Amino acid sequence: MAANYAVERKVAELAVRRASILTNKTFHSLVKGTVSKEDKSPVTIGDFGAQSAVIGAVLHAFPGDAVVGEEDADVLRQDENTRTLVWDLVKGAVEESAALNGEIGTIQTAEEMMDLIDRGNSEGGPKGRIWALDPIDGTKGFLRGGQYAVCLALMVDGEVVVGAMGCPNLPVDPANPDGERGVLFSTAKGAGAIQKPLNSSLDVEGTPIAMNKVTDLSQASFCESVEAGHSSHGQQAAIAKALGITKDSVRMDSQAKYGSIARGDGDIYLRLPTSKSYQEKIWDHAAGKLLVEEAGGVVTDSVGKTLDFSIGRTLRDNKGVVAAEKDVHQQVLDAVMAELSKASL
Repeated sequence: MAANYAVERKVAELAVRRASILTNKTFHSLVKGTVSKEDKSPVTIGDFGAQSAVIGAVLHAFPGDAVVGEEDADVLRQDENTRTLVWDLVKGAVEESAALNGEIGTIQTAEEMMDLIDRGNSEGGPKGRIWALDPIDGTKGFLRGGQYAVCLALMVDGEVVVGAMGCPNLPVDPANPDGERGVLFSTAKGAGAIQKPLNSSLDVEGTPIAMNKVTDLSQASFCESVEAGHSSHGQQAAIAKALGITKDSVRMDSQAKYGSIARGDGDIYLRLPTSKSYQEKIWDHAAGKLLVEEAGGVVTDSVGKTLDFSIGRTLRDNKGVVAAEKDVHQQVLDAVMAELSKASL
């Protein structure tokens, strides 16, 4: 009998909800406290705060679990001003979501906050219960006022079984892009996928979502990254031409792309490899991959291999990502492989 991860799914939803309160405050603030990591990618006070909020929730509910997180607290331990900014955010988010304390706990001090951030130090692997967390996926989009997501997934023995994503800037109703914003997606293996407004009451179960049934690929549409460094826009245009797709691609940052195609805003998500050496991070894909699969899609890498989340903090045995509705995935994959063969990537 398949395991039921209803409790884990609920905790993931609540953790993402609390963290989204925090990131949304940072998004609308003039002070984002941006610093650069060793790989030159930006990290904000919202990243640090959201990581502590989510890990605190996970470990309150499941103290024996491990977490693969993107950040560590070294900067906060060295810089009192940044530490204070982050602590004020965390304290405020915990106070604002006090109704959740019984299920996901609280954070009492700045020192506890930093310790929680550093608990995201798991190296991942094939055994046990390991959560993958991206506290702000799409930081560059977050900084420019675009899409971003708080992403959390549970892996059990290397298999993704639960996913939750908070997308504070995504319209609740894609047909009304100027209406209410803020979407919470969640999923569990074998249990389907849902969305609900991020600010909905705690007893709202959510609306089931499903990918579009694509009967004519020429009428399909792509979601792709804003950043050209994340995926080749030129190659994607060539693939679209090969498939007869003429609609403009929808470009957005973060795993919000997975959520968008899962609920039918678009049909295909490609993340094409831009170099032979780049390794995708597991936190950038775990939640979104399961969401799309449970909504009727297939997710592989660019040569058709299953994404392998069991070998550490990266998807080092995979290159790129191809996500599409199950009946057309192979056709899309064939076009991707034909195009990439020209570039030897």
